[in-house]
This record gives sequence, structure tokens and C-alpha cells, in this order.
Amino acid sequence: MRMIEIDYDAQPPIDGYGPGGFRVAGDWHAGPLILTAGGRSKFAAPITLETLAPVLAPDADLDLVVIGQGEEIAPIPRDARQALEAAGIGIEIMATPSACRTYNVLLTEDRRVAAILVPVGALTD
Repeated sequence: MRMIEIDYDAQPPIDGYGPGGFRVAGDWHAGPLILTAGGRSKFAAPITLETLAPVLAPDADLDLVVIGQGEEIAPIPRDARQALEAAGIGIEIMATPSACRTYNVLLTEDRRVAAILVPVGALTD
């Protein structure tokens, strides 16, 4: 069997997800997270127009935003959807586990993609 090493360039993949957060490039990030080629940023759920600032920035240069909404799928607010559509950015809304996998696959295809992720479950003490 031939093994091919995947190079993600400057945008690291999601290593894992769990109750309350995400592991990206070996680092744990608690809470909702936005991943772009420009870096990682946190936001306060739910997803709003203000949440989209990193993906709507002129230097973001995106084709697609993958939105993971936790365990349940719900539409994003109309103004947020309209802003993404006006910028020519595609939108894929799905449960967070699927969004993490989809984001990683799109990275391997050298797609210009960002992820907006709401964690599944919650942290417990």
C-alpha cells in the first residue's frame, strides 16, 4: 500500500472534538471556534452577523464556510446568510462532527475554506 502524507500548508486540520471544544494542531480550544487561513478565533454562540467578521474580512478570500451547529442543525440568521451570499461565499450547515470531517477533507483538496464550529456537549466538572 502506498502512503501519501497530507500537507495542510498554513491552515491546520481539526485533530478532534469533544465535549465543549476542539483540538486543532495539538492545542485544545474550549467553546465555539472560527478557523480561517488567518488563524483561529473564539466567538459567543449563537452564530450572528457579527460572528462572521473573520470570514467576511477582505483578506479572507474564501469559497466556502462550513458551519457546525453542535448536535442539532438550525438555519443561521437571514442577515448572516445574506452577507455570505453577497460576498460570494458558499455555506454548508451541518452537525459539528460532520462539519469537522468536511472541513478537513476540503483542506486536503486545497479549497479556500473556513469553519465556524459550535461544540457538541458541554464540559462537566
